[in-house]
Amino acid sequence: MKKLCLLALPILVLTSCGGSSEKDGGQDSSGNTIVKVMFHVDGQSEEGMAYKKRINAFNSAYKSQKIKASADFVARTQGTTSYEQVLISMKQEGTLPSIITFDSPNCSTYAHYKLVVNVDDVFTEEEKNEFITLNRYQGKTYGIPIQESSAGFYYNKTIFAEAGIDVSGYTVENPWTFDQFKDVCRRLKDHGVATPVDMRLDATRDETATYLLYPFIYAAGGDFVDENGKVTGHLNSNASKRGFQFFKDLVTNGYTSYSVGATDFFTGKAGMYLSSGWTIPDLLHKYKKNRDEWGLLPYPKDVTAASATGSWSYGLTKDTEAGRALLKWLSTPESAQVITDATGMIPAHKTLGNDYEINSAEYVLRKQLELSGTPRPEMVGYSKFSAYFANIINGIYNQEVNGVVDSFTSSLQTELDKIK
Repeated sequence: MKKLCLLALPILVLTSCGGSSEKDGGQDSSGNTIVKVMFHVDGQSEEGMAYKKRINAFNSAYKSQKIKASADFVARTQGTTSYEQVLISMKQEGTLPSIITFDSPNCSTYAHYKLVVNVDDVFTEEEKNEFITLNRYQGKTYGIPIQESSAGFYYNKTIFAEAGIDVSGYTVENPWTFDQFKDVCRRLKDHGVATPVDMRLDATRDETATYLLYPFIYAAGGDFVDENGKVTGHLNSNASKRGFQFFKDLVTNGYTSYSVGATDFFTGKAGMYLSSGWTIPDLLHKYKKNRDEWGLLPYPKDVTAASATGSWSYGLTKDTEAGRALLKWLSTPESAQVITDATGMIPAHKTLGNDYEINSAEYVLRKQLELSGTPRPEMVGYSKFSAYFANIINGIYNQEVNGVVDSFTSSLQTELDKIK
């Protein structure tokens, strides 16, 4: 029997929409079948409000069918692990809602421990082919993407112009190389820019650093795990170590650091900033930066091109008619458009996002998904991998790459070998 490890639950922010006291699968006083969904964001956030909008639209559309959706919002105030612990507790107590949201690399773990069920027969093959990616485990579909994700290097056009740096030739179709990336950093530093690039090395408290940095390992020719769940010989291969050495070199040369201010790029103190599509709304609205002031460059390549992909997904925890109806509603192009309008991310549907202006930030993100998008490793125990990846990033700050990578790979393999 598979056992789930339950840790002490952290305090999370929970808000509700539609009456959280109503029991999933039960009926309200009007005879409506209640179907519940739990989202991973604050209900008062822009993304949370978008989900509420679609829940309310569902309730209007399904009123005659006596199905009513109810939403809870469990904000991840302390990172991905805390959210997982809430799900595990609900699983053990039998209180999981019909639909949960989860980060795509956790699909294998959630399917392995039966937190989510196979949804292949909920959608036709034609419907499944409409999505850019699907979340699979052992060849079966367990997660439907809410939105898609990619990342790149936001850059300050004014600083680059003053430094005489022309990056117009570095496109998704013709990405720059590791060496060209370092050369741009050197020229920014020579120009007097305090932090040429914010590599987000300080973001290891949650999934952010892993998500943004793992493509560099693939780009260097490395990988992380084989089909048998073995990281030894992969995470610590010479090619993977070359990717980690790239980060070390940037720090050693003073091109980045572990203590870049959170707003340094937005206030003109850093030349480049590694981030995902969620930064676009911040630049346009929070910091009032028009598109003439900034641009987005793709991931650099070494022996190959690789870029980040994979965002949050919907998972069905039990197969019911009401749950299927709500899952399909939340997965429509209409729902995707409402949500990505709020988040700045890329729609998960192939039919959306095809009209972005050439070389706009959105175009770069979408095109990368097509040309070089490489998912995070599919593995049971992904959260352990992510934690050890973060340990490596922190460890190479003042230690040699070889020793750090070998040590943490060995420890991670020991942890993974315990998974049943």
